[in-house]
Amino acid sequence: MNEVEAHDDAHLAIAARSGDRRAFEALVALHKASLYRIARRYVGQSDDAYDLVQETFVAAWLSLSRFDGRQSFGPWVRTILLNKCRDLSRRHAVRRRFMHWFGPEESDSPVDDFSTTDSTTADASNARLVALDRAVAMLPARLKEPLVLTALQGLSHREAAAQLGLTPKAVELRVHRARKKLQELLQQTDE
Repeated sequence: MNEVEAHDDAHLAIAARSGDRRAFEALVALHKASLYRIARRYVGQSDDAYDLVQETFVAAWLSLSRFDGRQSFGPWVRTILLNKCRDLSRRHAVRRRFMHWFGPEESDSPVDDFSTTDSTTADASNARLVALDRAVAMLPARLKEPLVLTALQGLSHREAAAQLGLTPKAVELRVHRARKKLQELLQQTDE
């Protein structure tokens, strides 16, 4: 987001906080694509990503009174989205454990919860993207979040660090570890 967009973002957020629905709709239009990309990579499944973005904007609307305006709306709403993504991941983990304990015929593979395409009908490049989505979805949150924010969202290590409450060096290290883990996961699927 450039300086002009950030300025508009701040004005829109202040107007939305005052109850201006059109300003909030403009904020939604401005941020929904980037939030979807983050959610899609985080959970690895488009339907869940759409739901998470919708839930994020509902939560943002309901919480606008707590938005202080010192930071731009973008990082604030990304924080809400990341919390929603973490919640969904925890729910999936609980469901997998439950199914493992009480439904031995069910698979407890995290990949099953995040399948996006029937890989038997996908072409080679699409299959590779599906494998990448699954691998990213399988990463632990501490590695996934810095990777998604820097590689997908285009944030600098410093910006991602501010978003996640880490140091830029910690973000750099986690992104490096995430990429290494992704390589391992993708090599396992190739075998």
